[in-house]
Amino acid sequence: MAQVVKIETEQTNKHFTLRNPFGEPLSIDQSIAHNGVCLTVVRIEGDLYTVTAMQETLRLTNLDLLREGDWINVERSMLMGGRLDGHIVQGHVDQVARCIEARETDGSWYYRFEYDSTPEMVERGYFCVDKGSVTINGVSLTVCEPDIVTLPDTSTQKGHVSVCIIPYTHENTNFKYIEVGTVVNIEFDILGKYIASYAKYLSKA
Repeated sequence: MAQVVKIETEQTNKHFTLRNPFGEPLSIDQSIAHNGVCLTVVRIEGDLYTVTAMQETLRLTNLDLLREGDWINVERSMLMGGRLDGHIVQGHVDQVARCIEARETDGSWYYRFEYDSTPEMVERGYFCVDKGSVTINGVSLTVCEPDIVTLPDTSTQKGHVSVCIIPYTHENTNFKYIEVGTVVNIEFDILGKYIASYAKYLSKA
């Protein structure tokens, strides 16, 4: 994790300055995932570095909710030839979700999240499947108990996804700060998006 040291607003953009937790120097133009959002290093001062989020990024993610002193999950980009420890995470967050349940279960932790859904989003692959993969705040996790429901007496759809966190993940990410009501970033599996897009193409062929 990295702690947000300073937040500056410039027109519709926000500059986030964080303390480097990686134990080695960073360089300008490097890409780093912040709560799962791929951002570029634009300034370095000692052990502090700054990244910029534009208006569209702030609209689609939870970065606009950050305050100075908050802790966020950070991950450097994968080296070519390295091990792929998890599923493919692009850092291209699809939307936010809200925690609706958080509890400890005999040493591990269970979380359930709710997100807005529409038939069009499902058609584009914005959904979860049981035992598939999902990225929450940049953490690659295995899906359990996914569903999409229509709220009573409305046409509004809500998607739900649950994940279980081992103690190591709980202690080394900001999942330990997540509680009911916390807003998180969610990135659906890119392979699912490709399959959904291809299925849509075949149905029109």
